[in-house]
Amino acid sequence: MNPDWIYGLVGGLLIGSGGAVYLLANGRIMGASGIIGGLVDGSGRSTMWERISFLAGLALVPVVLFALFGPKETHATDNFALLIAAGLLVGVGTRLANGCTSGHGVCGISRLSLRGIVATVFYILAGGLTVVLFRHMLGII
Repeated sequence: MNPDWIYGLVGGLLIGSGGAVYLLANGRIMGASGIIGGLVDGSGRSTMWERISFLAGLALVPVVLFALFGPKETHATDNFALLIAAGLLVGVGTRLANGCTSGHGVCGISRLSLRGIVATVFYILAGGLTVVLFRHMLGII
């Protein structure tokens, strides 16, 4: 089996398990954009340290995995301006959709949330159209 498929499977299991643990422990959905948004807009002051701990884990786990297993090929572009623009656009999109892939896709679909399913369908379609446009038609990425 292709190692990339195994990495994807393990990553999916970890994200799903993390979402389940977060829901069981806190009674809230593990949506990364909502966790960040609550820190930015101040609405998450009562759970600030929980949010910061979650985000620290998101940042530190890849560092630990890099130290243990070394670098992995991501196939991402070397154009840092394009990566920054893409990240900002993803941030805007998550605010417009009132959630992100972890909240709508992982946690929403697993709870059979119609809102989560519809949001996931639309962001997958938008991502596919973006790849077709920017990679295949314009050759930018």
